[in-house]
Amino acid sequence: MAACENRFAKGLRDGVPIALGYLSVSFTFGMMAAAGGLPTVFAVAISMTNLTSAGQFAGLSLMLSGGAYAEMALAQFVINLRYALMSVSLSQKLHKSVRLFDRFWIAFGNTDEIFAVASGQSAQVGSRYMLGLIAVPYVGWALGTFLGAAANNLLPESLRSALGIAIYGMFLAIFIPPMKKSGAVAAVVLTAAGLSCAFHYLPFLQSVSSGFVIIICAVAAATLGALLKPVSEKEDTT
Repeated sequence: MAACENRFAKGLRDGVPIALGYLSVSFTFGMMAAAGGLPTVFAVAISMTNLTSAGQFAGLSLMLSGGAYAEMALAQFVINLRYALMSVSLSQKLHKSVRLFDRFWIAFGNTDEIFAVASGQSAQVGSRYMLGLIAVPYVGWALGTFLGAAANNLLPESLRSALGIAIYGMFLAIFIPPMKKSGAVAAVVLTAAGLSCAFHYLPFLQSVSSGFVIIICAVAAATLGALLKPVSEKEDTT
């Protein structure tokens, strides 16, 4: 086993499939931002400073609906808390040569997919490998946002409406396969969906703002999942 995987070129190669996936998702984000009246430059700035698909879509909804800053901050904290945990885990995979400054930008670019690829390497990883791994997806995420926002002003209304549902298809593709394999995952998804429907249709719950609906649904569903299938110490250390 190699002591450290630190080839920039290999990081670039490993990042290409991630970038291609990000391109389509961020394209949808760019379209939604532009459709809501957000200037293209602002949409791209959001993608270049956040790198969080779920957080960005939730944040966009709050911005367009005039949500409060505190509400948005709390929603982002709940949605993106996993990144803090993943960064702590990834820090154990980084080679000792990775400097403190490098760890800051690695944490910034640490998404679900980048974490999975880096953690799956047989050896520890260095800063050059991580730079290559993060660079291509970062460009893909920003470029997709720009193309989506620009296309929203050029495409006909019928095509914009059709592309607007792409994000929902992506989410379905993410959680349906795990639901088929795990009853706990199915229970979490159905709980979140049921709570979301309740807040939308029940008159006495409709006054709750969208930001707090996201927070309540996420925390309640995650709590149920932890109760149904807690991670044992053995699983946690593998």
